[in-house]
Amino acid sequence: MKTIELAKFGPVIPVIVIDRVEDAVPVASSLIEGGVKVLEVTLRSKCALQVIEEIATKVPEAIIGAGTIRTQADVTNAKLAGSQFAVSPGYTFDIGQTCRDVDLPLLPGVSTGSEVMKANADGFNFLKLFPAVAVGGINLLKGFAGPFADISFCPTGGITIQTAKDFLSLPNVPVCGGTWLTPKDLIQNKRWSEITKLAKEASSI
Repeated sequence: MKTIELAKFGPVIPVIVIDRVEDAVPVASSLIEGGVKVLEVTLRSKCALQVIEEIATKVPEAIIGAGTIRTQADVTNAKLAGSQFAVSPGYTFDIGQTCRDVDLPLLPGVSTGSEVMKANADGFNFLKLFPAVAVGGINLLKGFAGPFADISFCPTGGITIQTAKDFLSLPNVPVCGGTWLTPKDLIQNKRWSEITKLAKEASSI
């Protein structure tokens, strides 16, 4: 699988933080019920790898990926846990090479023209713009469209249900990432139906 193929499953990839393994399957199932199949679970909690393994094992219809990949060890551990793709907040050659070595498709993060060129030189033409709004958002993506006409972006960071449509209207944005689908309070209070509702709204953008 190439990461660009993730875009065909829906307009939004949820960026998920789960602090309890017990919440893994309910969160994934709630999102899928709402029409969101591609799930990025970030390595921002101590149990993140266990969460990925739970979803990979018990929710086979999910396309599960690991986010916040920062080291080569993260790549290896994510692959072993059952991740089908990886997302990094930035990019290094070592992370890119390790992903190739273990056959884990990578969506590398960039925020500047130089970083776009560096990742592209290593063979990546679908990139995560992060943190999207903070580094220029829609205006930056419009600026990138000229010199990087052959590169597509998944903007993540600061995007909301209200602004997602504007990002997705750009020709170089096939999909965007968002944290708003899985708010921490909804997960903590096990309000799964509300997550399903948010997923339905996102998938219908």
